[in-house]
Amino acid sequence: MAENLNKGSLVEAIAGGADLSKAQAERALNATIDAIQTTLKTGGSVSLIGFGSFSVSDRAARTGKNPRTGEAIKIPARKVPKFTAGKGLKDLVAGKKK
Repeated sequence: MAENLNKGSLVEAIAGGADLSKAQAERALNATIDAIQTTLKTGGSVSLIGFGSFSVSDRAARTGKNPRTGEAIKIPARKVPKFTAGKGLKDLVAGKKK
């Protein structure tokens, strides 16, 4: 059966897998997230071979519709975070690797 992880259960998994205290695991997770966010904020990308890549994409301005009124609205251009799964992760999820 599939399990969903939130931040707390991910910290527990890291602590158990790396033989760290929960406090140390939480600091490590927070530092990892901060490093990824800082890199993306400055326009860089983060590649974790076999897992995936985090990057920033430009989303062009476009016209959309207000779902309540059907009125056309302008949606401005903006930058959005993007994650692309690596081959190792894709294979694992597809059941090709253990």
